[in-house]
Order: sequence, then C-alpha cells, then structure tokens
Amino acid sequence: MEIQKIISELQYKAVRSSGAGGQNVNKVSSKVVLTFDVEHSQGVTEKEKELLKVNLASRLTTDFVLILNCDEDRSQLRNKEIVTKRFLEVVKKGLEVPKIRLATKIPKSAIRKRIKNKKNVSQVKQNRRKPDHD
Repeated sequence: MEIQKIISELQYKAVRSSGAGGQNVNKVSSKVVLTFDVEHSQGVTEKEKELLKVNLASRLTTDFVLILNCDEDRSQLRNKEIVTKRFLEVVKKGLEVPKIRLATKIPKSAIRKRIKNKKNVSQVKQNRRKPDHD
C-alpha cells in the first residue's frame, strides 16, 4: 500500500452541511465528502484490493467505492483533514489479516478434575437419600 499514491487518488467534494448553525450553514459548504475507488486504485495491490472488498464490504457501494463524510467542524479544511485521517484508519483496519486460531486439546488433568468433581457431587447426593429398608 502506497499511502501517498492513495491520497493523491482521493476525491473530495465540499457540500453544505446539515443541522444547526444558523446562517453559516446556509452560506458555507463546510461538509467534506471523500470518495475512494478501490477497484481502479493504483496505490493498492490486487491482493490488498480483494482484502478491502471483503473486510469493508458493508461500507462499499456496488461499484466498490468507499464514501466517507465529515461535518464535525465549521472549517472545510479541518473537515478535510479529519476525513482523510479517518479514511487511512479505515483502510489500515481493512487490510488487517486476522490471526488464525489454532484449536487446542483439553488437558488430561482438567478432564480428570472434572470427572472427579462429578463423582464427588454424585456421592454427596447419594448420601442425602433415605436408606432402603429391604
């Protein structure tokens, strides 16, 4: 993954932000929408593209485009920095390969301990019964 190449491929779009803010909201386009086309990216290898498609499947569009929004700040520049940082975190998490879990055997001592405990409980319950008078 070539970060500089990927950042150069990002497309930013400034949009009017929704919500409270009075006249500022109506005048200024401070919300930033970031789009990244995973399929046509040159900064990501084919293997990494497949990983991203699988790990970020719920966040990608049908054309394998990742879209992120940011309208946290009143400043367009600050929102652009925030959304870029968030994008890099999302991509790094998307490229993580989960560690393969190896199944382990139950230790013989644990099996013996469990069976001994069962026999003990069984014996206690046997002793609680009324004796048979035959």
